[in-house]
Amino acid sequence: MRAAVLRDGELLVRDDVAEPVPGPGQVLVQVKACGICGSDLHFAKHGADMLALGQQMEGVPARSGEPLDLSQDVFMGHEFAGEVLEAGPDAEAPPAGTPVTAFPILLRSDGGVDPIVYSNRVAGGYGERLLLSAPLLLPVPNGLLTHLAALTEPMAVGLHAVNRSKIEQAEKAVVLGCGPVGLAVIGALKIRGVDTIIAADYSPARRALAAKLGATDVVDPREETAWARAGSAAPLVVFEAIGVPGILDEILRYAPAQSRAVVVGVCMNADTVNPYFGISKELSLQFVLGYTPEEFAASLRSIAEGDIDVAPLVTARVGLDDVPWAFEALGNPEEHCKIIVEP
Repeated sequence: MRAAVLRDGELLVRDDVAEPVPGPGQVLVQVKACGICGSDLHFAKHGADMLALGQQMEGVPARSGEPLDLSQDVFMGHEFAGEVLEAGPDAEAPPAGTPVTAFPILLRSDGGVDPIVYSNRVAGGYGERLLLSAPLLLPVPNGLLTHLAALTEPMAVGLHAVNRSKIEQAEKAVVLGCGPVGLAVIGALKIRGVDTIIAADYSPARRALAAKLGATDVVDPREETAWARAGSAAPLVVFEAIGVPGILDEILRYAPAQSRAVVVGVCMNADTVNPYFGISKELSLQFVLGYTPEEFAASLRSIAEGDIDVAPLVTARVGLDDVPWAFEALGNPEEHCKIIVEP
């Protein structure tokens, strides 16, 4: 089959990738749509650094399986939706032709787990077909188009951040950064019924999308800070969705006393903060990652039922041959937000 792969930092399209064969409890799915995630963009450029940082971490379960080899083909694509083709042995799956998405992990018959994120051997969504775990399949409801169902995964990231924040309706939210992650947070805040959602971004296009997703106030930091718009009288719930050094210290310095900061943007560089700001104002700092299976299902339901309109986020739909172009094009926030690959 055909698939886009990453090899030594370069994106290539191969025509001779081995066809995936469903094992026990697995289902073969025809990929209809797969969104390009910001983490994939970063991994394409800084994969070695990401792996090195991962090896330094302790206190997390060791991953099973072989280590990732960046000199070999790396399969990517975890924001996918498709149609059921064939069920493997002992797999209870919807009928062939059913549109589905799934929590992006593959359960193995030996009890191991393979994340469908970056892998030398497990096909991802940037290919014509992939294997999914039957127990994790979610039929796409309400005739939702597959290129919109593919946004279930990124929107679940925002939902998880909002759920973990425990924000109340009357609290003010500040979202710093209106890329796909920040926009997902804004959509989840709207669904939660938060009265005031202040979004800040330098990009006019991203600020316009923030307003469409539910931001009540949008600010250009060159003209007005989010802190000035929010005021200093009451605590804020701040969502950091930029992921560059210096933002955390800015939050500690400017956020009102008793505020909570939720870090959902992934910063891969070492950073420096002044703890005096945080301790003086009794600020809370929380880091969040990913989502639960329940949040993934809730995200799909919100999109399918029209609680959140994700269509404006899709700025292009391309075939496999245009994946290398798409990775470059996403560097321009005025032109693109979410590009969907349709193998």
